[in-house]
Amino acid sequence: MPHNPVAPEFRAALKVLPSFDGLCDQTLSQTREAFIAAIRTVEVPSYTDVDVETRTVPGPVGAPQVPVVIYTPRERDENIPVLVYIHSGGIVSGTPEVDDARCRNLVNELGIVIVSVDYRLAPEAPYPAAIEDCYAVLKWTHANADKLSVDRARIAIGGDSAGGGLTACLALMARDRAEVPVCFQLLIYPMLDDRTGTTVMSSPELGKYIWTRSANHYAWNAYLGQAPGSAGVSEYAAAFRAADLHGLPPAYIGVGSLDLFLDEDLEYAKRLMAVGVPTEVCVIPGAYHVFDVFIPEAPLSKIFKNSYFSALKRAFAK
Repeated sequence: MPHNPVAPEFRAALKVLPSFDGLCDQTLSQTREAFIAAIRTVEVPSYTDVDVETRTVPGPVGAPQVPVVIYTPRERDENIPVLVYIHSGGIVSGTPEVDDARCRNLVNELGIVIVSVDYRLAPEAPYPAAIEDCYAVLKWTHANADKLSVDRARIAIGGDSAGGGLTACLALMARDRAEVPVCFQLLIYPMLDDRTGTTVMSSPELGKYIWTRSANHYAWNAYLGQAPGSAGVSEYAAAFRAADLHGLPPAYIGVGSLDLFLDEDLEYAKRLMAVGVPTEVCVIPGAYHVFDVFIPEAPLSKIFKNSYFSALKRAFAK
């Protein structure tokens, strides 16, 4: 009997979870709707002690305002940490709603403020729209720290999947522009390298579920406006392309052992550590992409959650 590499607690969900395989211009609208619909079927706590506000903030120069969702603990201290969060969806789909449960949980348990970015999506708005939207929100958060009653010295950035990749790019951009200090980068199965599945091939076991090679190729092509793996791709588009990782904030990188992004994530972690960036790594055995979003009560999902919650808590400790 052939070995099934998927952890037992994640197998049944594969029969009902959406797959991005076959993603193309013709299926994009349907895929966007299916992704949100699938998220809405997941039962999660309501977290009634978290206040949620939707508003817009100034966007990049010459671009539209950026919608954000601000999560605040109902009972809170002054001058608390803040996390600028960037949602998943391959840079071609998703809204802050897909990470609403994660953000509410973080605010509820850690007592922080979260500003979640509703950045522009590709292909309608290719690079650099998404990353510049994220940077605009980071700058706004820093400039409005007093109004938000958050600590300017404890601004972290984070995201999952495409949002994790944008977070890594945002860390590079913030370092280079030197306008906003970032104390930590939370990279949850981040999408870092446009070459994965195109000019850099990983094990056939990686990327068989949920987010596949074909989906990755389509998404990067849509965002870059050119073939993924091409020469000259900016590090602010694909963080793995960065030649110099010195001076970046401490990082957490978490990923499943069956995720398409496993190799690029582990290699990026090694590169960060090689230049002295404190980096924590968590690999969940038998887990595919976004496993924790759709099966949050699985024991391995809880281990994963506890690992990055603890990492954030340490980063924010004075």
